Amino acid sequence: MKLPLLDGNKNKTGEQELPIQFNEEFRPDLIARAVHALQSAARQAYGADQEAGLRHSSKLSKERKNYRGCYGFGISRVNRKIMSRRGTRLNWVGAFSPQTRGGHQAHPPKAWKLWEQKINNKENQKAIRSALAATVNKELVEKRGHKIPSEYPFIIDSSIEKCTKTQDLTQQLIGLGFEKELERANVRKVRAGVGKTRGRRYRQKKSLLIVVGSVSPLVKAAQNLPGIDVITVKALNAELLAPGALAGRATLWTKNAIETLAKNHMFQ
Repeated sequence: MKLPLLDGNKNKTGEQELPIQFNEEFRPDLIARAVHALQSAARQAYGADQEAGLRHSSKLSKERKNYRGCYGFGISRVNRKIMSRRGTRLNWVGAFSPQTRGGHQAHPPKAWKLWEQKINNKENQKAIRSALAATVNKELVEKRGHKIPSEYPFIIDSSIEKCTKTQDLTQQLIGLGFEKELERANVRKVRAGVGKTRGRRYRQKKSLLIVVGSVSPLVKAAQNLPGIDVITVKALNAELLAPGALAGRATLWTKNAIETLAKNHMFQ
């Protein structure tokens, strides 16, 4: 499969042959597994304090000779703590047990639980190849909601990797016909509920993914553009290519990235 090679002014300068990785069949099930595995590995562990509800003495003896016990008082054997004392007469209140006030939870979340999901290496590689192929499928990209130019898909000249300013990158993207995509990414949805007080006031849409051959100034130039990610071809994964396990992200491939992908036989 060949794609047109365009410069920064949207002029066709030639054609570029796509490597074999883009010939993979579309497998949304594998893509979802790979994305969920990455998300589970990034999940922060949480759990209750092991001493929660257990920080007081609540031993209750049923022995006849233990004056602090409850033998002969006709009460149940629920764990209790001493509230007051008058001589050998003690006043108790239920404590420690899950069903009592101030007691611990019956089965609290454990901080040592492993949330990470495993995926076979071959399955992960196949999922990445499938997500790669979906980025050059115009139908899937439009179905995902991206506003792309009529010439999509195409490969951009490697000169874009030399951009050092956000303004220069914005002008090049507008010149390539992605002005509607930039406008779509600038619209942020307000979240309802407690998320507003926890630093999650808005939901940011995912916009273009620009894949470069190596680390370049473009990575820093794109930091201020909402929704746009710049990544080297070696650092690609299923979640970047298919955010939310939904394949077909609008992607700009540079010539250098395509050549690096083919030369190093990545994800095979």
